[in-house]
Amino acid sequence: MDVIPEPLRTTAPEDGFLELGPRTRLAAPAGTERTERWLRAVLGAATGLPLLPAQEPGDDVVRLSVDPAVTGDLGAEGYRLAVTPTGVDLAGGGPAGLFWGAQTLRQLLGPDAFRRAPLPGRTWRLPLTRVEDSPRFRWRGLMLDVARHFMPRDGVLRYLDLMAAHKLNVLHFHLTDDQGWRLEIKRYPRLTEIGSWRARTKIGHRASPLWEEKPHGGHYTHDDIREIVAYAAERHITVVPEIDIPGHSQAAVAAYPELGNTDVIDTTALTVWDTWGISPNVLAPTDSTLRFYEGVFEEVLDLFPSRFIHVGGDECPKEQWRRSPAAQARIRELGLAGEDALQAWFIGHFDTWLTARGRRLIGWDEILEGGPPAGVAVSSWRGYAGGIAAARAGHDVVMCPEQQVYLDHRQAGGADEPVPIGYVRTLEDVYRFEPVPPGLGEEQARHVLGTQANVWTEVMEDQARVDYQVFPRLAAFAEVAWSALPAPAARDFTGFERRMAAHYRRLDALGVAYRPPAGPRPWQQRPGVLGRPIDGPPPVR
Repeated sequence: MDVIPEPLRTTAPEDGFLELGPRTRLAAPAGTERTERWLRAVLGAATGLPLLPAQEPGDDVVRLSVDPAVTGDLGAEGYRLAVTPTGVDLAGGGPAGLFWGAQTLRQLLGPDAFRRAPLPGRTWRLPLTRVEDSPRFRWRGLMLDVARHFMPRDGVLRYLDLMAAHKLNVLHFHLTDDQGWRLEIKRYPRLTEIGSWRARTKIGHRASPLWEEKPHGGHYTHDDIREIVAYAAERHITVVPEIDIPGHSQAAVAAYPELGNTDVIDTTALTVWDTWGISPNVLAPTDSTLRFYEGVFEEVLDLFPSRFIHVGGDECPKEQWRRSPAAQARIRELGLAGEDALQAWFIGHFDTWLTARGRRLIGWDEILEGGPPAGVAVSSWRGYAGGIAAARAGHDVVMCPEQQVYLDHRQAGGADEPVPIGYVRTLEDVYRFEPVPPGLGEEQARHVLGTQANVWTEVMEDQARVDYQVFPRLAAFAEVAWSALPAPAARDFTGFERRMAAHYRRLDALGVAYRPPAGPRPWQQRPGVLGRPIDGPPPVR
């Protein structure tokens, strides 16, 4: 039972196996269609078995169902799986629970069930077992930054499959930043004509002297996004888009200079930023800027059906607003206390706008500064403090603290780690991460919607580099997000490592270029590329 994430309860009523073969049938009544399609496509390809529809009850049948009794005991995302000598019964509390149960079924068939074509001489056996399972958190996310380095559509679809294999259910899609605008907005075509391309790219940390002297960019069309959203929905994954405002917006200002603080700088001279860090060039707090972004969000809402819409709100330098007569006039006009309150007003405008359209605003924990609107949710990234403050104030929280679950941070302290960034965060460190901050009361802890791992791609120029940084740590994170684990110090990391031995073979079958336990392979190293090591312990929580 080397299943990851670890199920809630498993029992083995007897020794032995159920062998699947050409006569194995698949019974899939109404309500099970998504899981049926996925099983036929994925297991059919890997095993070569036809999995024909079951016409009548009998033995050697994989039976799918959605069972309200499971919902009562385990919730809509829970499932029960029973493998007996006569067949398989897989029941979900809802369609999502059934799908997560199918992921467990695939793991039980062995690593070759993760291939795209059958290997000769394989037999397909399931251990006789019973599993009852449900997730700890309802938000189990991965934040993927495609603004710093663009990930083509096929790569995003691949990551949705990898998320599904680990029972993660939210893709936080970071689509805009200083270094690139990745979403087609039909009413503002220059956002992608100009804003999606930069002339060159810094290699490594911003202190590095190295440059890649060629254009980098790309964007997703409306149809690309519709495909990504539909593909995710088939896998019971919600795509939450992020359009970053009012900071991290230089690509937008480069495309439409009137969005910037034109009374302070010559915004017509700005280009899409080619280095890393925090650009000082932020949006002007004007009515025309608000109307522009309302137009952006109208198209965003049309493409993304998610309840939550992420507006960023992080790392917004205030220097241009301090120097801007227009910004200072707006502060006086609104009777605000200063620039922090001006940013809160900016975020509050879009909270009201989104709420009126049945959506809900979520932003990074900086939106707590200056007084956040009552209904917003918070992505707590600067340690636990933002999450604690938000939960105590009655805001819902997604915990994603930089010191624990930023997967761009280095995985070991050795000099051979490629482009070492940030703190050393090993597989064990991630496995011992606790999403619920200490010190919250029971009612406050209910505001923790869940957790997500964040993947910022400044130093990840292609799919192989993303794979290296994300895996195997995403497997540990998935177990933290799904499983009912004990307190961090009491977690059985040795047992997790044992299960990972099988999971590495699954990742091999999926073609994931993960970091091996012994360290990077020669071709995964990046000698001579400067990173940003941080010495000493992480900041106090």
